[in-house]
Amino acid sequence: MSTENTVADRLLTDARKKTAKQESAGLGKIALTVGVIALLVSPISILGWIVGAGAIGVGGAAVRRPAAAKMAKIAIALGVVAILVGVFFFTLNVAHR
Repeated sequence: MSTENTVADRLLTDARKKTAKQESAGLGKIALTVGVIALLVSPISILGWIVGAGAIGVGGAAVRRPAAAKMAKIAIALGVVAILVGVFFFTLNVAHR
């Protein structure tokens, strides 16, 4: 890169930063962590629903990034399972009253 074309250098640097950010799997790891936590707390019905919905939301945001897509899809599945387990335990609790 030459010192004569500072605008092009700055644009190239910004594009590289943006590409590196899109290739980061950080959001996918966060989504996966929230999904695992959702599955762990899902027997507590309302908490499982809330954290499960959070896992679906964060997973939906992370699925757009190619590096995080696989982890995001797993997090979405864990969020759905957590919600279903929460519904099961809620129904079980209501049936025993």
